[in-house]
Amino acid sequence: MLTIGIDIGSITTKIAVMDKNKLLFTDVIFTGYNAEKAWREILDKTLTRLSLKPAEADRLVATGYGRSCVDIADKKITEIMCHAAGARFFLPKTRGIIDIGGQDSKFISLREDGNVGDFVMNDKCSAGTGRFLEVMARALELDLDDFGKISLTAKNPAKISSMCTVFAESEVISLISKGEARENIIAGIHESIANRVISMMGRSATPESLVLTGGVAKNIGIKKALEKNLNHKIEVPDTAQVNGAIGAALLGQKLIS
Repeated sequence: MLTIGIDIGSITTKIAVMDKNKLLFTDVIFTGYNAEKAWREILDKTLTRLSLKPAEADRLVATGYGRSCVDIADKKITEIMCHAAGARFFLPKTRGIIDIGGQDSKFISLREDGNVGDFVMNDKCSAGTGRFLEVMARALELDLDDFGKISLTAKNPAKISSMCTVFAESEVISLISKGEARENIIAGIHESIANRVISMMGRSATPESLVLTGGVAKNIGIKKALEKNLNHKIEVPDTAQVNGAIGAALLGQKLIS
């Protein structure tokens, strides 16, 4: 049973290919302004890489904000369901997922049977998302990939109180003008995001097994800030960025009778 999952996000488009319960391949490209072009490009690239013909895939499932444009999909499933399936595949005991993507962040709680119990999402403001980090990186004239490691050297994280991207950027610029160390500013940015996510989680009890997914999960500084403020260990699978695509491919397996 060969299934393909495509997750079209605001910043990146991801793909995963599964053969029964074996992960064969994953890839990530930038979505750009044309989501349809992005998914067609990554699908063609993947099929060529694996020497496959389109008809050899038993099912193709699309997810993410751009899933509606995948006209060849056998099914289109919300990213909530797909992230739950992806996380549970690698970490079966997972009971909670924090997913931080390009333009939204979400917390998903899972029941003992692995199904979604509840979820909350912030999709109205870019604060606490990948977009927010991109804006901060530009303000600090740094490569976003360096943020995590640099933040771990901070001795005194700066206080960034605003939850609005525009005002937070002004705070960062003000800190720069005052000569605040970059590592302290970056650590403060991570603390701000962690506080935003925890606030979104609200009164939800922190589950015993908690997983961080999404492209932002690659940032070790975010993981550390969340662990510090939650006082709870968080797992980050190697496949965190493509978790939604993997979940889509896994759910595609269930469509095969």
